[in-house]
Amino acid sequence: MVVFSEFEIFLFDFDGLLVDTEPLHFAAYVELCRRHGFDLNWSLGEYCKAAHFKSQGMKEALYRAFPGLYKQEPRWEVLYAEKKGIYERMLQEGRLQLMPGAEVLLMRLQDEKRKHCVVTNSPRVQVEMIKDAFAVLQQIPLWLTREDYEMPKPSPEGYLKAIERLEGSKSRVVGFEDSMKGLKSLLSAEATAVLICPKDHPQLIECSEWGAFYLESLSSVVDMY
Repeated sequence: MVVFSEFEIFLFDFDGLLVDTEPLHFAAYVELCRRHGFDLNWSLGEYCKAAHFKSQGMKEALYRAFPGLYKQEPRWEVLYAEKKGIYERMLQEGRLQLMPGAEVLLMRLQDEKRKHCVVTNSPRVQVEMIKDAFAVLQQIPLWLTREDYEMPKPSPEGYLKAIERLEGSKSRVVGFEDSMKGLKSLLSAEATAVLICPKDHPQLIECSEWGAFYLESLSSVVDMY
């Protein structure tokens, strides 16, 4: 059993872990496909399965599902930029909420002056838009966004930079992720890694094989603190 109060540094992913952005990311991909004449009729679970296992997961999944999309626009960076614009418009509409347990856990860490940080593959502009809506996020002392490190997750670079800047003992670092690529990043940084996701998520099989811990929500972290 993990006793979270024994850790010195707490590391967090952002999208889908602290803030419930995954439905918006999915909706942005649905809209992207619609604009190009394709019907992305996946469930949210199918989207998460494509997006959470590796950094190029959505690129591979969409081009595989819609060969005509690749013929239309083989430059993924162009499509991704379009999706990014759709997503940012949705953020401006304010359709967001914190994930269960996130606010309580962050407030406890802040009250106890525990070292904590967010490391995210999301760009700074998106992160700032979301932070503006939640006071508890504005109190997080350190943020590393995509601009702050060269290699995205599953590379450990972002988490290693966070640990270095927080100047803590590597043996007392715990991190929380909702995806396998993020979990791999934490494990490679030699942090105690905890996967947070629904209990029926297919990535749980690999989680146990990798030696990471699993909890269904951050509310469970609060209970075990």
